[in-house]
Amino acid sequence: MMELIHRLPDASGSGDPASAHAAAEPLDTLTLPLELRIRGRLKATTDGGRDVGLFLDRGPVLRDGDRLASREGEVICIRAADEPVVTAYIASGLPMAALCYHLGNRHVQLALGVQEAGTESELGWVRFPPDHVLEELAMRLGASLEHHTAPFDPEPGAYAQAGHAHSHDHSHAHDHAHDHDHEHSHGHSHSHAHEHTHEH
Repeated sequence: MMELIHRLPDASGSGDPASAHAAAEPLDTLTLPLELRIRGRLKATTDGGRDVGLFLDRGPVLRDGDRLASREGEVICIRAADEPVVTAYIASGLPMAALCYHLGNRHVQLALGVQEAGTESELGWVRFPPDHVLEELAMRLGASLEHHTAPFDPEPGAYAQAGHAHSHDHSHAHDHAHDHDHEHSHGHSHSHAHEHTHEH
């Protein structure tokens, strides 16, 4: 089994044990859904049939295109797998900002983008895992929804960009703590609602 222990910097990286492999061409690809790309310890099979194990330091979510290396310098490229998602399309500018604000206030991970150029009016899009409460919210704000399968590669967040390795876990630690402030996007969040009513 190939043991992948380094997260590679880009080709210009320096000052890191993995830098020596930064310019190496990937030997294979490993396609994973988001729920597996958040893990630092994992056994999997590459797209080419190689058995690999991830033994990574705690860090940011693996993103599409990230590269991992073994101690021997073998490089594997990560690919985001297609998975069920909802993509909400809405006019760019203030409508898009409002949609991102209200969805982000639910502490859900979001992928953001802009529709291909050439359309009469530019549309932005926000992608998230299927959730009927979030979908109803998006439609109330004027978005049109598409249910489909696509890679889900959410925004890393300001903490990750600033180099804080705990950013992903931090966002999930609050998922249920705030559910009582909103329209209970998860059925099991009711058990938490009563625990917090006495604290506020």
